[in-house]
Amino acid sequence: MTETHATISSGAPVFPAGRYGRRRATGGRRRRTLLAALVLLALVGTLTVISVRLYRQYGDPVYDAQVITYTDITDNQVLVDFRVTVPSGGSAVCVLRARDRAGAEVAREEVTVTAQPGNRHVTTRHRLATTARPFIGEVLRCRPPA
Repeated sequence: MTETHATISSGAPVFPAGRYGRRRATGGRRRRTLLAALVLLALVGTLTVISVRLYRQYGDPVYDAQVITYTDITDNQVLVDFRVTVPSGGSAVCVLRARDRAGAEVAREEVTVTAQPGNRHVTTRHRLATTARPFIGEVLRCRPPA
């Protein structure tokens, strides 16, 4: 059987209902792009909130410590010189430790340092008593006093 041009419509083809599955709705691509943008925006917002919260909890630059030197190493001690940045005239509690050559901890102690009024930096020397010969003296962290 042949068809003539008079029987074929000039628009889009017409398919029998239910034979080729459901037809795609127009504008679906725009909807997916909008949904992906909203999901991305929510993800960025959530990650920003998490990073600000973690920074406030663990990354406070107000209490910053730097080891200047560790000297006077014997079988049962190490002398640690360190500098701490605190709020003006404030104080901090710093955790010091000493480790042996193998990396095992041989001493740990909390030390409170206080700045003079108007100063933000405190330079302190502290003697750590150790259980074995230390190799290094460190300041792990400083935090505000409780």
